[in-house]
Amino acid sequence: MYDLLVIGGGINGVGVARDAAGRGLRVLLCERDDLASHTSSASTKLIHGGLRYLEHYEFKLVRESLVERERLLGLAPHIIWPLRFVLPHHKGLRPAWFLRLGLFLYDHLGGREALPGTRSVDLTAPPHAGILGRAYEKGFEYSDCWVEDARLVVLSAVDAQERGAEVLTGTACTGLTRHEDRWDAALTSAEGSRVVEAKAVVNAAGPWVGEVAGLALRGRSKSSVRLVKGSHVVVPKLYEGGHAYIFQNTDDRIVFAIPYEDDFTLIGTTDVPLNDPNEAVAATDEEVAYLCKLASDYFATPVTPADIVWTYAGVRPLFDDAEEDASKVTRDYELVLDHDGGAPILSVYGGKITTFRHLAEDALRELADVFPQMGEAWTQDAPLPGGDLGSGFDAFAARFAAAHAWLPAALARRLCRAYGTRAEHVLGEATSLADLGEAFAARLTEAELRYLVEAEFARGPDDVLWRRSKLGLHMTEAERASVAAWFDRR
Repeated sequence: MYDLLVIGGGINGVGVARDAAGRGLRVLLCERDDLASHTSSASTKLIHGGLRYLEHYEFKLVRESLVERERLLGLAPHIIWPLRFVLPHHKGLRPAWFLRLGLFLYDHLGGREALPGTRSVDLTAPPHAGILGRAYEKGFEYSDCWVEDARLVVLSAVDAQERGAEVLTGTACTGLTRHEDRWDAALTSAEGSRVVEAKAVVNAAGPWVGEVAGLALRGRSKSSVRLVKGSHVVVPKLYEGGHAYIFQNTDDRIVFAIPYEDDFTLIGTTDVPLNDPNEAVAATDEEVAYLCKLASDYFATPVTPADIVWTYAGVRPLFDDAEEDASKVTRDYELVLDHDGGAPILSVYGGKITTFRHLAEDALRELADVFPQMGEAWTQDAPLPGGDLGSGFDAFAARFAAAHAWLPAALARRLCRAYGTRAEHVLGEATSLADLGEAFAARLTEAELRYLVEAEFARGPDDVLWRRSKLGLHMTEAERASVAAWFDRR
């Protein structure tokens, strides 16, 4: 019998599984698809406090997020790094003093230490000159962080497994039967079905949290999920420089333009209500037009749908707080524990990628009476796999490149960014490019593919090209097909 069954392999599910396994609990996590295959790989890729949440008076959420921002930066510096954001002053929208006040709070609310603070910028001078339209002359620059979102999920799952958890992908929970002291859970995969026993269940099924709650509680759940779709577009790089832009709109929403994968700019996101988590999720023509128009209102060179090289969309499973405007629905999480009539089930509603570690601690606090034997909280100072760099990222990358001078510089740096200290595991005993096996486009090698399958739960080409990396963006259709053929040969 397991102590804890976690349903859902998104960021919240793997966060709970990792924390619980590290406290000595016997944990099983099941995910019907791939890790991070839905919401957690479709974010705007930010570890941030949520500047706009200050307008909705969500000071607690912003403070917790800002504290977690710097903590996570220290725990996973290979996949999380600082990013400077430029907020142009739009004369027809929020006044400059209002923006400055909000940024002052943002700088001080979370006890910022590692990241630089806000400063005013002249948008008519380098590096911003000519990037934005002539109407934008002044702005503010502040700090947040970038994250490789799907890798954050995968590395948390790897850590959970290394601490004793069992992680099953391609495995759906299709039945839950409650007893006084346990749950019987039916798990179904391509290999067949089986029933496992667990003392408690954490329902972290994301957009399907309501379905799992209904499966377990036979319609008795009093909580509801609010589904909001967010879409993004990717276009060829719009400007030089490592900074991002944050644009205000007349509908009170904001949209980011962010350097992406060296050669591109990421623009997003939208807030569109969704009724059914099972309907196809994709960026609509209306959403694409919205993002292109807003970007064109700010950039000197218009952005058109014809420029787009890729789009993606995800569904945020927010806690339904009865807010009419989807963009104003709280991004804070709600943990709902049902202990009536037998073994407990804890359902996770809402949340944001920045607060996943804190959410996991809260979840296990809710289950403390069920597991009095479990250990203390520990994740606040435990690096994620590969994050034990021992110094700053650049210094680590330089040491790695020097130790493997036979690697092309771009490949060495990419491996450091993706795997941190575990880049050595990817290379194994190799001392030349030939030792890495078959070579694919975008400097993907057979050695890296084998590592992703054996150590990071990858089962197919999309798992590699669009989640554990974004190498698919740098390949032609034929080149992506060659990676799929490698998986077929296995």
